[in-house]
Amino acid sequence: MRLEREQFARASQAVATDLAPVVSMGSSERVPVTPAVVAADRRLRILHVFTRLSHGGMEHGVQKLVAGLDPSRFQHRVCVLRGCDSKVEGLELLQRDLLVAPQAGRGAASRILWLAKAMRSYRPHIVHSRNWGATEAILAAKLARVPAVIHSEHGYEIDMLSGLPWRRRFSRRVFYALTDAVFCVTNDLRDFHARQAWTNSDKIGVIYNAVDTGRFAPDAGARQATREKLALGDAFTIGAVGRMVAIKDYDTLLAAIGAVVLKGIEVRALLVGDGPELPRLRRLVANSPQLAGRVLWVGASDVVPQLLNAMDVFVQPSLSEGMSNTVLEAMATGLPVLATRTGGNPEIMVEGRYGWLFTPSDAKLLADQIQQLAVAPRMRQELGAAARGYVLEQFGLQRMLDSYTDLYLQLASSGAD
Repeated sequence: MRLEREQFARASQAVATDLAPVVSMGSSERVPVTPAVVAADRRLRILHVFTRLSHGGMEHGVQKLVAGLDPSRFQHRVCVLRGCDSKVEGLELLQRDLLVAPQAGRGAASRILWLAKAMRSYRPHIVHSRNWGATEAILAAKLARVPAVIHSEHGYEIDMLSGLPWRRRFSRRVFYALTDAVFCVTNDLRDFHARQAWTNSDKIGVIYNAVDTGRFAPDAGARQATREKLALGDAFTIGAVGRMVAIKDYDTLLAAIGAVVLKGIEVRALLVGDGPELPRLRRLVANSPQLAGRVLWVGASDVVPQLLNAMDVFVQPSLSEGMSNTVLEAMATGLPVLATRTGGNPEIMVEGRYGWLFTPSDAKLLADQIQQLAVAPRMRQELGAAARGYVLEQFGLQRMLDSYTDLYLQLASSGAD
């Protein structure tokens, strides 16, 4: 272990700066990073471990991280334990030199041993696992004697909402104790996982997601071109972006749209995303007199900024949510947002200032909110402008990159002790 720590110490000296940045991980204590001289030929190697590579917000967030962190300080590689979805457009950076665990006949023990071997070959200074399915990487990192291990939780799955079985709760407590840092992307998610792991929330940090406010921005030209391409004309258009899975609850959104149509308001829905629920939702729309012909299904897309610009209102109907990247992207695009009052949404939405919150599954309240915005274009404009200003101030990409830089360099400094 001494050899690995000496190697880690040299790498930390190569990336630390004279600014001595600091990071807070869930408590008031802020740990300074030891200043050192930058050596251009040495970088901290970070191995990011996913359960599966999908077209989701977490993956796009990590890609922003990989693209944004200083390449003279950090080198990244991605490993997935259970393969990749067939459609992962827009994730090219994560697919470079991708490590994929063998699938045939592999149980947890075999995956851990394979991971440990891969880690000994790549020799990462930090292993960063994400979400429950990737916690096998924590044990593998210990076997491979990786100097520092981070685990982060980025959202909810529908089977979590009623609480976790005691064995999984105990496992989480053990895994969290084996790491050098654990963090979540919202305070709500931190408190949830602290309760489930029978641990103090002060031991879990929070690093908020961020949005590229240059890529996601109001664009009149993109709006006109995209609406013409989709034949939207001047129709009032509400939209949503996300995986078509049960926890996203598109049924409530579609029910609300149907109710608005029954009130005599002409509306179009622009739905962006793919997933197992998509065939059922398409049948539901096709069989509804109110919805048929009013819903555009785009599927997974790598032109989300243009599609957001084509919308008038953004809706996020999830039953629960960690921290929604798509809500931030919609706000950055200058859209008013209607989102469920759950998970991290209340942390990034101020009621009435950038849009409104509604109770999960409350299609009637959502329909009322859509109706109010449908007849008030000036209100939509004011809410959207306020939303963009708020994101520019609080959720710019550089703030997130600084937080991760501080965290990784803090661990480098600790490894050098």
